[in-house]
Amino acid sequence: MSGKNEKTRLQAALRASRGAFVAVGLFSLAINALMLTVPIYMLQIYDRVLASGNKHTLVMLTIVAVGLLVSYALLDLIRGRVMVRIGTRLDQALGRPVFSAVMLQRLRGQSLGQGQPLRDLDRLRTFLTGAGLLAFFDAPWMPFFIAVVFLFHPLLGLVALIGALVLFALAVLGDLATRGPLSEASGHSIAAGNFAESSLRNAEAVQALGMLPALYRRWSARHSQAIGLQAGASDRGGIISAAARFVRPLLQVAILGTGAMLAIDQIITPGVMIASSIMMGRALAPVEASINGWRGFVAARGAYARLNSALGAEADEAPGTPLPAPKGRLSVESLYATAPGLDKAVLENVSFALEAGQSIGIIGPSAAGKSTLARLLVGIWQPLSGHVRLDGAEVSGWDPDALGPHVGYLPQDVELFDGAVVENIARFQEPDAGKAVAAAQLAGAHEMILRLPQGYDTPIGEGGSFLSGGQSQRVGLARALYGSPALVVLDEPNANLDSEGEGALRQAIDDLKTAGTTVVVIAHRPTILASVDRLLVLRQGRVEMLGDREEVWSKYTRAGVTQVAGRTRRAAGEGPSA
Repeated sequence: MSGKNEKTRLQAALRASRGAFVAVGLFSLAINALMLTVPIYMLQIYDRVLASGNKHTLVMLTIVAVGLLVSYALLDLIRGRVMVRIGTRLDQALGRPVFSAVMLQRLRGQSLGQGQPLRDLDRLRTFLTGAGLLAFFDAPWMPFFIAVVFLFHPLLGLVALIGALVLFALAVLGDLATRGPLSEASGHSIAAGNFAESSLRNAEAVQALGMLPALYRRWSARHSQAIGLQAGASDRGGIISAAARFVRPLLQVAILGTGAMLAIDQIITPGVMIASSIMMGRALAPVEASINGWRGFVAARGAYARLNSALGAEADEAPGTPLPAPKGRLSVESLYATAPGLDKAVLENVSFALEAGQSIGIIGPSAAGKSTLARLLVGIWQPLSGHVRLDGAEVSGWDPDALGPHVGYLPQDVELFDGAVVENIARFQEPDAGKAVAAAQLAGAHEMILRLPQGYDTPIGEGGSFLSGGQSQRVGLARALYGSPALVVLDEPNANLDSEGEGALRQAIDDLKTAGTTVVVIAHRPTILASVDRLLVLRQGRVEMLGDREEVWSKYTRAGVTQVAGRTRRAAGEGPSA
């Protein structure tokens, strides 16, 4: 938050439902007024009907009471439906921002847990549509019911008031006793869940390397901390709840006993005694509901705080001017960058330029910054300084939703999603069969896809688990080429390909260049580099060589041979070469 009065997205979404909340408050007013029906009915039965024996009066009172109770039930039903609509509207307003916040924070290396904000949104929506929130709407009418009891007799009102204060004190004590442990337990539980999900994603390595016992011990330690804190909070909350369950019937005994004493002295009638008991029960109901639902309230409060943190301030910026579709002219200017979570620059003063339809290969030793550069070129990460421009416009300035269709990206670790092959190729947009088949043919994946059980409609499972590494890479390449993008960035595209797949990949790069697409290829294996126009050699984040492919490759290989020869001579004790 940059200012005290700045609204967060969550607050803005809740304020958008102010009218609905006001309606719920008005319904609560009518509902609580109609709750006087039963005590007034009882009062009339005891003091008038039984005393007079008039059955006609009994029938009329009963008809009126039933009519009022029907109205009460209908209003309560409508109030519940309005609350459900509030929850649905909140989910619709925040679903995409929360989903986007999770993705953005993951890109920045700030893990929010695997979908934890989405679970927090569900938890908050559940609280808004449940009985817990309704207790807060009913609570303001508690003084009204106690005031009515005071009108019956001050001594009865005093009993009701003392009871309300005692239960309210128990509710506050319960919050103080459980807030800290439950908050800490939630943190440990989220950490344990994240660790478990991370382990499951690497189940094959865990099984093959015998890591299960060690991973279980680490997960169990975090899980046990959460369970221990939750158990402690539950024990404390249980004591409070037990005390409330004792106080509640004790208050009924107290008010009935007090009323009986006043009735014996003929200060009040038996009807007043019964009506006072019912009225006090209604006055204390919201406090009791708050005590019983306190854990849910604490969980919702924690979810609200985490969502506020994840979503941040409400975006007031007007959408930028839409830019024309890029042609593919790429320029990198004095680029300095680092990976999320690191302080040291991974790339330093990197510059190069490509015209539309040109291609460049990026090579270098491990940890030279090649994959970091790839992420910067497609706008996944932001530079510390310098520029990445596409057709003269900063890549970071493009709306990702608008830029995405014009960019093809194949990451080093190909991630596919649960769905059909055609859906993955079409990037889960409305599939265009013609474009999907064209992309697969360009990627050399068409024949492979046709051999799958259902062809393009074959479900591939979560993470593409039903496909081999080479098949996943080909489908990922087809996804990158879908829709004829202007810029294609391929990070180790031949890592899992056989000779046939590599041949198809080289042909795809040639076809892309012919079509005017700008191509960036990052590779360790030189076979794929025969199709590129230029080469850039990165070493320790700096440009070591840049130029035409043949010239740079010749220098690069000679330098490699010299380094190997130097290491061989030093190992033999001949000293460094001249």
